[in-house]
Amino acid sequence: MGTMIPNFDEIDELHRKYAPSQEAYELVYRHCMIVANIVRELCRRQNNLFVQRCTLGEDMIRQYTTRIPPRLFNTDKAVVGALLHDIGTYSVIDNDGSNGEPVSFDRDRYILHGLAGYDLLKAEGVDEEIAEFCRNHTGVGITKKMVEEQHLPLPPANYTPKNLEQEVVMYADNFNSKSFPPKFVTAAKAIKRCAKFGKENEDRMRELVGIYGEPKNLRELAEKYGQEIVDA
Repeated sequence: MGTMIPNFDEIDELHRKYAPSQEAYELVYRHCMIVANIVRELCRRQNNLFVQRCTLGEDMIRQYTTRIPPRLFNTDKAVVGALLHDIGTYSVIDNDGSNGEPVSFDRDRYILHGLAGYDLLKAEGVDEEIAEFCRNHTGVGITKKMVEEQHLPLPPANYTPKNLEQEVVMYADNFNSKSFPPKFVTAAKAIKRCAKFGKENEDRMRELVGIYGEPKNLRELAEKYGQEIVDA
């Protein structure tokens, strides 16, 4: 069983190793860095609420979240997971961008990218819990019931977060899109996007928004990376 928890340089090396082109690397790794920045902000907010629950009281904390944080988030672990969560997308690329056209993904196979990333990291000797960030981050989580009822091309299993760190990465991922052109989305838009995949997904996203709120650094990140924020 792998036990490696890669550092930032090793994470970058893994992305470069599996990216089929420079264009694909830039798109996917930029997205992962954006998600990592959102994760840092969300973890900071949740950890502040956890620390302040004793002094402010739970009634006051509930003005900011629908779920009292049960413990401190391991921000470092969540950031590592965020930087690796989409490494499996290199295996489902349709056009790698080296021909001057935008990088695009195979829609029919895209849902496989989480499991592909998990298998890739395990083969590289990466720690199981880190590899699971890939496996368990798609959308708002994929349940075994969804796999079976929707005949998804995945082995029947639950592909849902197993801890707070995996959950916050999954949530943060919904606020930045790799589609051309890459863009940020508001919480309202993220809910609408999830609603396309059924009421269960919509309700879960609403629940997560109630817990974490909309990331406060979306505008800052949008300006930094030159991407628009879509609200409708």
